[in-house]
Amino acid sequence: MKNFQEKVSFIWSIAELLRGPYRPEDYGDVILPMAVLRRFDAVLADTKEDVLLENKKYASLPESTRDEILNRVAKQGFNNTSQFDFVKLLSDPDNIADNLRDYINGFSAEAREILSHFNFDNEIDKMEENNVLYLVVRRFGEIDLHPDEVSNIEMGYIFEELIRRFSEHAEAGDHYTPREVIKLMVHLMFLNDDEILLPSVTRTLYDSCAGTGGMGTVAQEYMQSYNPSGHLEFFAQEINGESYAISKADMLIKGQKAQNIKLGNTLSNDQFSSEKFDYMITNPPYGVEWKPAKDSVENEHKDLGYSGRFGAGLPRIGDGQLLFLQNLVAKMKPVTEQNPNGSRIAIIMNGSPLFTGDAGSGESEIRRYLFENDLVEGIVALPDQLFYNTGISTYIWILTNNKLSYQKGKVQLVNAVDMYQKMRKSLGNKRNEISEEQIDTIVEMYGQTNESEHVKIFNNEDFGYYRVTVERPLRLNFQITKERIARLDDQRAFINLATSRKRGDNKDADIAAGKAQQETIKSVLTNMQSETVYKNREQFINIIKDAFKETEITLRAPLLRAIWNALSERDETADVCMKNKKEIEPDSELRDTEIIPLSDNIEEYLEREVLPHVPDAWLDEDKTRIGYEIPFTRYFYQYTKLRPSSEIKADIQELEESILEKLKKVME
Repeated sequence: MKNFQEKVSFIWSIAELLRGPYRPEDYGDVILPMAVLRRFDAVLADTKEDVLLENKKYASLPESTRDEILNRVAKQGFNNTSQFDFVKLLSDPDNIADNLRDYINGFSAEAREILSHFNFDNEIDKMEENNVLYLVVRRFGEIDLHPDEVSNIEMGYIFEELIRRFSEHAEAGDHYTPREVIKLMVHLMFLNDDEILLPSVTRTLYDSCAGTGGMGTVAQEYMQSYNPSGHLEFFAQEINGESYAISKADMLIKGQKAQNIKLGNTLSNDQFSSEKFDYMITNPPYGVEWKPAKDSVENEHKDLGYSGRFGAGLPRIGDGQLLFLQNLVAKMKPVTEQNPNGSRIAIIMNGSPLFTGDAGSGESEIRRYLFENDLVEGIVALPDQLFYNTGISTYIWILTNNKLSYQKGKVQLVNAVDMYQKMRKSLGNKRNEISEEQIDTIVEMYGQTNESEHVKIFNNEDFGYYRVTVERPLRLNFQITKERIARLDDQRAFINLATSRKRGDNKDADIAAGKAQQETIKSVLTNMQSETVYKNREQFINIIKDAFKETEITLRAPLLRAIWNALSERDETADVCMKNKKEIEPDSELRDTEIIPLSDNIEEYLEREVLPHVPDAWLDEDKTRIGYEIPFTRYFYQYTKLRPSSEIKADIQELEESILEKLKKVME
């Protein structure tokens, strides 16, 4: 077969055998584990007989000891001691299920652990009951997945493409990263890092949402292409059992440390809690609730603070992207004399982490932490429609705790939304792709030290702002009129007079007494009606109190407030209302907020922008908050001149004539 797409198409065609017993969305339950088995079988084929002979010699040894010996014979990190392989399985159709189980159980412990995550035993029974097991095994036996025919990198492509096809209707947030996007991320992650070129250098790479391990594979390929003697050791965690199994199988086949791949929820069950890494790369789920990890995350935030992973803040429950970002930041290697390089991070997220959340919110506080600690090196805006099951716009963030001297205190934004080419054939929602030449262009733009049409450079504080609350005094006039007295019926404290919470025989009597009080209040006020308008609240309240001294009504604070509130209206000419004799009461309806850049002085801004228009305004300093956001689109907005009305009119006339011609044909 000429290319991996042909191999994928062949394997995909095998799924047609499952039509009927299986729904299309369940084909992967069979095809993925069978593809792993066939790959294992091909990798072990050259040494199969030698392993069987050695197994007889060392049959009495403990399994772990025997596996070490047989792995050396197999020249792999695993082995298989079953008499069966994909050829011999076909020699006994009547016992295909038992023989396939024997073959699977013949793998060494680590390979069996990988296969166990596919829960394949149930599928063997189901295929056997529906008379398709033998046919599936036979068809898989027809494809050669030997390493001489299919490289490890190409096998990774095959697995990812199969998963993509089986996951076209996957849950929101499960966006498998196209290889060209990973290549761009890797290029940016390694940019300006000459350390990877050192002879025999060893560095570590971590992915917190590894999927099938594609990002690790591309990064290792990149390093090998530039430094064949270098080694990039890959560590990863993945929540999905099948993806975890495929990633670990790939590591096992490549002779790398398969134990570096861990299974579990990164947010609630961090498998690398004590580790730090040189490089980190990930594509977290977008817009997905982190509710399953809520208790664990909140406890870590509360109990450990900045000593844990989530000290900067917690985003809203509906989107956990910034939690995954904080997880990476927490695993950065500190810059020391012994380790002067620190760490670099490449993470791809949608637009939400750029601006969601007002000042003081969890999202804003996380951004604040990143910028105030000078961790964000740059952000690249990518074209839309790059992913297979979503057309969403995405952004690559590059972070480091060891910026170059000219980058310190700066952030570079690159607008690459137009750097794409249309695909000849769409793959789900993926209609665009980034070519190799465009990847090079984007990397070159990112490496610029001067601004251009597509590159903007900002100071960290340019993304910060003060959110201040501007208050104005409450000014009310008061008048006792029929219309204003009627407003008492809308006041909660007045309504509550005739609402009883008592139970038993006194309930009705209590309600009746309350209604009588309401009537008394209205009667007193009705007798006080006049055209007089009072403009001082304290004076008016004293008048009301005096009027009720001769009644049995007790004007407690809530009821008194209800009365003067009903009888009041806002009046700019009235006296200022005071909370007490020293403190002005603000008017909640006139309350406003101002967004002031961090680079500006708050008092100077107030003098310049606010007081000339509202001289009696003041700031409530207790409500001042610092926020951070990245309005990416605004920075690169280009004004498009409106078309002349004559052109628009001509287009409309042409369209009307076209519609009339079509209507004539319909009516003929």
